[in-house]
Amino acid sequence: MDVGAADFARCLPSLRDRVRRAAFLGLDMEFTGLHSVFPQNNQPSLFDSPAERYQKVRQSVQRFTITQLGLAIFSEENSNKYVVHSYNFFLFPSTLGVMDAEFTLSASSIQFLSHYGFDYNKFLKDGIPYMNELQEKILSQRLLQGSWEVCSALNMNVVKKAIDEVTCWIAAAKEGDSMILQDLSGMKQDSQMLDVQLVLRQALPNVWTEPLGDNEVMVKKVSPQHRCLLESSSHDSCQKELILTSARGFTNLFQIIVKAKKPLVGHNMLMDLCHLHDKFYNPLPESYEEFKKNIHHLFPVLIDTKTVTKSIWKNYQFPRVSNLLEVYEVLCSSDLNPMDPSCPVIALASDSVRYAEKAAPHEAAYDAFLCGSVLLKSAHLLLCSLTDDAAKANSSFSQYLTMLAEYLNKVNVIRGGVSSINFSGEDASCRYPPPLVVRVRGWPRLDERQIYQELQPLCRFDIRRLSENQFILLSNRFKHVIRVLRDYKNHPKLQISVYRHWRHSPHVNCLLKVSGIVALWSLLAFVLGGSPSRSP
Repeated sequence: MDVGAADFARCLPSLRDRVRRAAFLGLDMEFTGLHSVFPQNNQPSLFDSPAERYQKVRQSVQRFTITQLGLAIFSEENSNKYVVHSYNFFLFPSTLGVMDAEFTLSASSIQFLSHYGFDYNKFLKDGIPYMNELQEKILSQRLLQGSWEVCSALNMNVVKKAIDEVTCWIAAAKEGDSMILQDLSGMKQDSQMLDVQLVLRQALPNVWTEPLGDNEVMVKKVSPQHRCLLESSSHDSCQKELILTSARGFTNLFQIIVKAKKPLVGHNMLMDLCHLHDKFYNPLPESYEEFKKNIHHLFPVLIDTKTVTKSIWKNYQFPRVSNLLEVYEVLCSSDLNPMDPSCPVIALASDSVRYAEKAAPHEAAYDAFLCGSVLLKSAHLLLCSLTDDAAKANSSFSQYLTMLAEYLNKVNVIRGGVSSINFSGEDASCRYPPPLVVRVRGWPRLDERQIYQELQPLCRFDIRRLSENQFILLSNRFKHVIRVLRDYKNHPKLQISVYRHWRHSPHVNCLLKVSGIVALWSLLAFVLGGSPSRSP
């Protein structure tokens, strides 16, 4: 089900009820870009520590924005049946008052989403506004000060037209007279109609405004005393709390999700979590540890299906897969569980039934549905390997959580120095093949890119310069390390061997040289400055 700004307020009460009754929530997002090319070397690397990877992701999240957020609400109907309501929320940063946002578009990401049918008109014209707590604080201060300004050029034109109409009318109007501002074109969201009302009220102390719907505002000439009474009324659409609620937009749902504390399920969800923090909670902190602490406070139970399925694929002879849809198709295969009555039944609700008829990869609501479905099927597979038929037949989501205990709060890291980030504890180290060192002979001005191109036909390595003529190679596959050591054994210009810290580190070599010089001088001093022989 697609939800934009025009429908969001109407849908929010039912969303609140469904989130509260949910067993767990599936999440997926689409963005205007993934990895920023500024600064350079911002791509994921096996050299990245968890803190270094966080800083790279943080820089990208600050440049890009969310175009679409998918939320799949899984409700447990009985011991083995789940009903799913899956929603596509189109989002667009708020432009209310002085609020504005800058974000970058990655050409490759835009092209990718366009290929899969993403509707950019819905993103731009009907995107739900949102703000984080810092932005809300700034907006709240503006409202208290009573100094309202309009930043959006589109809204500014509409506001100017409204002021011109009202000032022409009010000169001849009598107290109690009213007029209707019509055709407020450009007002894509109800919340943005507040700009017209707040500017008019600030500029003209003897007018009152009320929204009429359909992009119309009623303007009435009133006495200052009458206006004071109206401003204290609970029905005033421009009350501070109502304005903040409208400006929060999707953040209202985010706060409902946080308060519900339901397990949150995603696939390779580190980037998603960073955007959730930055766009709806607070700007991402510089400290990696503070980020982990904040996320664990917001979402105490996280399950990354990439972490789960990586482990399962090691233990079962499943075909190789490259994306979430392929994982889902393998787990749904009749060859895996032929006519198994204990498998969880996953039924799409009537507002999401189109996903049962046709796959929609890289549509956020569909991918959120896949995340939750993969989780249930993976958990059931683990349950089947450890329990008897009676337990399988009466399985519940709490049992599934028990089966998944070792994976909870461990979010997958794509090509990094660790395999996952543990949001409820210490990050575990990863067992990778030993690093290699390349010593260059007779190949001047060789750089990392040239070495990468040289080795690319054989395998993929991450490369970092060690010294003027030495480079370190890292791979996450033992067979690549073995292949390179074998094929470059007698290479005339690239001498490749296993890296030994005591032997190849420039710091260790420097220390050994300094120690050697000190030892030599000490020996010379001892030999030349020995004590004189005694006289007989």
